[in-house]
Amino acid sequence: MKTLIRKIAIFPVLVYQYTISPLFPTSCRYTPTCSQYTKEAILKHGVFKGGWLGIKRIASCNPWGGHGHDPVP
Repeated sequence: MKTLIRKIAIFPVLVYQYTISPLFPTSCRYTPTCSQYTKEAILKHGVFKGGWLGIKRIASCNPWGGHGHDPVP
């Protein structure tokens, strides 16, 4: 059951990765990208904690935020 819920939570990220992301030039400040980070965080930590980590990562993706290699904790 947990796996199904995680797959459902990851589905919007996959839709973004395969439909919206290819339309824009690469401009990510982090590796892995925010969408990949969110996907990995949800798989590793679950929907709530992984989703929260993904939201924090996306919020830090701005000119005053960080950059570089930032793996999922």
